Amino acid sequence: MDFVFMLTRDDATVANALEIVEAVRPLALKHIGFKDIGAAPETLARLAGAIRAAGASVWMEIVSTSPADELRSIALGRDLGVDFLMGGVGAAEGIRLLEGGPTRYLPFAGRPVGHPTRLGGGADEVEAHCRAFAALGCAGADILAYRATEADPLDLVAACRRGFGAQGLVVAAGSIDCAARIAAVRAAGADAFTIGTAAIDLAYAPGAGPLEAQLKAVLADCGAD
Repeated sequence: MDFVFMLTRDDATVANALEIVEAVRPLALKHIGFKDIGAAPETLARLAGAIRAAGASVWMEIVSTSPADELRSIALGRDLGVDFLMGGVGAAEGIRLLEGGPTRYLPFAGRPVGHPTRLGGGADEVEAHCRAFAALGCAGADILAYRATEADPLDLVAACRRGFGAQGLVVAAGSIDCAARIAAVRAAGADAFTIGTAAIDLAYAPGAGPLEAQLKAVLADCGAD
């Protein structure tokens, strides 16, 4: 199961993200990401470069709440050449903007609301979204399972898996803060998960020590290299 380390706190890119990338280079993380909120585009460009230099794939998650801001962020992700662009609700427009480029798009399934983002919608709606995403050519879906307000988190992960079948990347994002939740989303059908705040605030493994120790604990719990 893949682990995406997000350089974020409370759904925004942290101010010291560049320093963190350098600090965790010895861990050789495979996937590192950031949000479209919290840093200027110029800073995000530098951050994407630093992540690539560290040998990791670049992920960006869109958490902007207005349609215009979402489109700007999709275009930014395209221009930065991120490997994976998560979030947003305009899947058809996102696919159009990204056409011809290398970026793989994973929009939000369900009904995201506000910032920090909560997730409305039930399993049937999420499954229908994922079937539509697959038909559009999306690489997968971003499911804010543990931010759900109307459904069981694991039912939503399983709904994404049904919607894409054996194809498509199901990424469980947001509020995954312990080994039990990692195991649960894996069992429900997720291919990957994200952790940001819990690691950066040293809350994933209380008492284990600094950020490097927190990330080692996450890697051990998900069985990643």
